Amino acid sequence: MTRVAFLLALLFSPIWAFAQNTETEPKQEPQAEESVPQENQASPETDSTPPEAEDTAEAEPSMTLARLDEIVRALDPKAQTNGTAWQFQIAEVPILIITDPTADRMRAMARVKPASEVSPEQMLRMMQANFDTALDARYAIARGFLWSTFIHPLRPLEKDQLISGLGQVANLRQSFGTLYSGGAIHFGGGDSGELQRKLIDELLKKGEEI
Repeated sequence: MTRVAFLLALLFSPIWAFAQNTETEPKQEPQAEESVPQENQASPETDSTPPEAEDTAEAEPSMTLARLDEIVRALDPKAQTNGTAWQFQIAEVPILIITDPTADRMRAMARVKPASEVSPEQMLRMMQANFDTALDARYAIARGFLWSTFIHPLRPLEKDQLISGLGQVANLRQSFGTLYSGGAIHFGGGDSGELQRKLIDELLKKGEEI
């Protein structure tokens, strides 16, 4: 068993149980369109409503496991994977990504420290950071450890969102005990005011050609 598979089987597989048990909304049957009498239909000459402007912007392709692998390897060529999970480093911070294509979810995480070592003052500061400076990443506790995490639906995830999220995960781990910052734009209504943007910009530059 590979190192990645062993770590995932030991620590993280139960975390994804919720995704498999999540109820999905029932699909609604399409309703048949009512026929409109010919005399009530607007003729081309009398319909003065201009057509909506076409969206000419090319949409970014949906995130796939292959595309995620390409992005991760651009950030760390030494990344290891078993096909649905990745183990790699950003700024010397070990990062794990776990995906569940069936549930359309992905989760990136970095272990910070044992939860038993988090003081009440640090816990309060983390909750404050989760409101403002953590931004898209979050501090969380699971299986006896404190983690920095980034969680997002898989298919709609865009390249720059993924790269920024991974940088924020690394920043939250590195800034624990000091700035408690994901390093991106912070919400000005909270209790934190510092920024830590450098790592995010460096990672986005690595992903420019993908």
